[in-house]
Amino acid sequence: MDILDTPAGSPVEWPGLDGVAARRFRLLAVGDVRIEVRATLPGLRFAEVTADRLAYAPARALVAGTAVNLARAAAGYFRRVGVLARVGDDDYTPVIRRELRRLGLRDLLRVERGAANGVTVMLRDGAAPGRPHGVRLLVAEDDTPNRLLSERDVRGAAGEIRRADVLVADGYALLSPVSRAALARAAETARAAGTLVAFDLVPHDIDARLPAAAVLPLLRLADVVFTEAPTAARLLGRPAAMPGGAEVRGLLPALDAAVPGRPLWLLRFGASSLERSLAYQRDGLLLEYATGYGEGVERAGFGDRLAAGELFWWLASRSGR
Repeated sequence: MDILDTPAGSPVEWPGLDGVAARRFRLLAVGDVRIEVRATLPGLRFAEVTADRLAYAPARALVAGTAVNLARAAAGYFRRVGVLARVGDDDYTPVIRRELRRLGLRDLLRVERGAANGVTVMLRDGAAPGRPHGVRLLVAEDDTPNRLLSERDVRGAAGEIRRADVLVADGYALLSPVSRAALARAAETARAAGTLVAFDLVPHDIDARLPAAAVLPLLRLADVVFTEAPTAARLLGRPAAMPGGAEVRGLLPALDAAVPGRPLWLLRFGASSLERSLAYQRDGLLLEYATGYGEGVERAGFGDRLAAGELFWWLASRSGR
């Protein structure tokens, strides 16, 4: 049974955002793995900082990155979850491996000898009128080991790709010619084996970093595409103002024309491009739903929880639950 043939309801209704008791399916996440430092500054607004400032606030360091973040959420739904990435060779490497083991994730990490692991710093300031969640400042190293994820790495993981029900990748790998070629090889390997391909269209300003011609080939290999609607609109040279569902629906013909592979689009929109989602597949599904994100909901990790639940919902619907 296909999702187009069943009234599956929205993924927020079922399976929800908190995982499932009976985990199913196999997922392999391909992407970035980093050490990330996070801090929230509730009594401070970035716009008010005009000189050096010392701020005491809750801060923590954790293993993060696109692949780990998605895999961490997916572990609540999927029976088996793996992470394929290239990491550095420093004191953080055993920390990363221990965290994967703690989460019950399959470690498919490749080590770049002599290289340092990437580090990201994420700061969020206090709430302000019109910005209930504050403003996020994300500082990420540009040149990280995962930019060197290679086609050879993918060939070495081909068995895991073939055994997976879904391969999940993201647009950060497109920013390097080496990892871009690896990503294309992974998607082609998956499709040849009948493994479904899901693609997260990030970074959200990817249109400013790459021409559409560098992104569309991967989208055409995807069975599912996650994206903020304004990102997709800008990439296709369309107006990016997406305040409501009507404007997002107006984007659908352009998506169909640019990506003829008939993927399932999961289009985020709303005040912060996360409050609502439109699930769309040409000649079939058109479903709009509230994601559950709003005031009082922690933004960090929410998108990954939503994506993991949507992937499980999609696979379960395809298999008749």
